[in-house]
Amino acid sequence: MTSLNLEGVGMTSQRTRERLVQRLADKGVTNLQVLDTLRNTPRHWFLDEALSHRAYEDTALPIGYGQTLSQPYIVARMTEILLGAAGKRLHKVLEVGTGSGYQTSILAQLVDEVYSVERIKPLQDKARERLRELGLRNVHLKHADGGFGWPEAGPFDGILSTAAPRFVPQGLLNQLAPNGVLVIPVGDQTQSLNLIIRDGDSENFVTQVLEPVKFVPLLSGTSR
Repeated sequence: MTSLNLEGVGMTSQRTRERLVQRLADKGVTNLQVLDTLRNTPRHWFLDEALSHRAYEDTALPIGYGQTLSQPYIVARMTEILLGAAGKRLHKVLEVGTGSGYQTSILAQLVDEVYSVERIKPLQDKARERLRELGLRNVHLKHADGGFGWPEAGPFDGILSTAAPRFVPQGLLNQLAPNGVLVIPVGDQTQSLNLIIRDGDSENFVTQVLEPVKFVPLLSGTSR
């Protein structure tokens, strides 16, 4: 990551980040690479200044346009599941829902290439600038309907969705590489986090329902 001074002070200081990481470990996150990445990534950088003092609370926070910056535990948990289920270094990962770019930045430090789709153009523009300032050059952004994924860039070793469809989009399943891994919240009023693994290069997919979650819905179309 860039040498830009993003350490923060007071409620955004390194000490505050350390406390957050310890809470995540206490809640069961065990992947040390994931914990170190969250420790070293300035979450306050992905929020408006008025909310930056809350950046290292373990809670979701608003980023405008009806969207949220996911709870740090959920970011860590989903990333840990993605990496663990793959069992190998992931070369190409699709993210559905760039949002503020925070989850994108975590993935970009742990996999070779991130392809991230966002339907709300102003959010994508802000995320692009933040990722550039952090020196993360292995991220590719596209303004598009996330439910369609990014077919021309696939197949992907892993796909992670930061918004919840009512049902898993077939288009995302089609873009999984052999033995590819999809981590996605699914549901409407009641949602659960799903881990879906493609069985080799077959059309069979093994699904595990992991835990209850609450995400913004995966909406169709785009917005400028």
